[in-house]
Amino acid sequence: MDIVYDCIIIGGGQAGLASGYHLKKKGLRFLILEAGEEATGSWPRYYDSLKLFSPAGFSSLPGMKFPGEPNGYPTRDEVIRYLQEYRDKFQLPVQLKQRVESVEKEGFGFVIRTTAGDQFRSRTIINATGSFHNPYKPAIPGEELFQGRIIHSSEYRNPTSFRNQRVVVVGRGNSAVQIGVELAEVSKTSLAVLRPVQFVKQRFLGLDLHFWVRLIGFDTFPFWRFRKTAPSSSAVNDTGRYEERISAGQPDQQPMFTRFYDDGVVWPNGQKEQVDTVIFATGYRPNLPYLEGIGALDEGGKPLHRGGISVVPGLYYVGLEGQRSFSSATLRGVGPDAGFVVKKLKNH
Repeated sequence: MDIVYDCIIIGGGQAGLASGYHLKKKGLRFLILEAGEEATGSWPRYYDSLKLFSPAGFSSLPGMKFPGEPNGYPTRDEVIRYLQEYRDKFQLPVQLKQRVESVEKEGFGFVIRTTAGDQFRSRTIINATGSFHNPYKPAIPGEELFQGRIIHSSEYRNPTSFRNQRVVVVGRGNSAVQIGVELAEVSKTSLAVLRPVQFVKQRFLGLDLHFWVRLIGFDTFPFWRFRKTAPSSSAVNDTGRYEERISAGQPDQQPMFTRFYDDGVVWPNGQKEQVDTVIFATGYRPNLPYLEGIGALDEGGKPLHRGGISVVPGLYYVGLEGQRSFSSATLRGVGPDAGFVVKKLKNH
């Protein structure tokens, strides 16, 4: 007879591992299905110079402190090592190379099928996949004419291949600014923005922004009780370096171009400019096609949920942007959300 798990977690990144920690504490029988070759989420695919926007002291998953200097900002590779050590420490049951293909409802709960040809049965599901695999890029007129290179920031790794190019980075958030400042060191780079970049100081009175955010409760305030999603902010966390560089025009800011032409872009004033590469740092969208058949998604493919509790009984989420708080999709935010969801799940 097939095993019926108490819970199947879809996704083995930070949200999935935090969920596994809480399930294990409750003594529940569960399994984590990870599509990739390691349980580190999307971190290995981020650009080389990426650092967390929160210091190590505010960036831990439940039960295990992030190592190193509490006031330091962990690098991408340090996060990857931390996630690997976290899985090993708590001996979380992860099956790799198990990309979920379909989810169906049955009397006891759900049947999950993967592209590897395997089938799993579970009373409940926690979807913890994130949206990195579905980058969003707005449609811009003339794109099909452009002879240069168009990529999403998810494809960017380092500035080596962009040396001496004319580059336009579309976006005004943390990733756009970090990538733009890095590229400006080796190329002529502009940020194409709908509104000027706004900055928020990373440190105030000698303490990181996240200390104050946590102190006043904003970081965990349950916005979800009053609206469908928590507010998001495009303000860039800055220790002073990024604002200084952009003020010096490295990179400069330009109003978003209106269209492409074969050699470049057309700015709002009608001026054409030759461009080698355009990088869209325009975020991501949910990508959950395997949940379509059970009525879990709206017409736009977004999860129908409240605070991580799906409209489909027995289905839960961890790691969605704005799921329960301002920090829900971050390394520091998935732990509290996972704890909340597992409490609800245990009573299912």
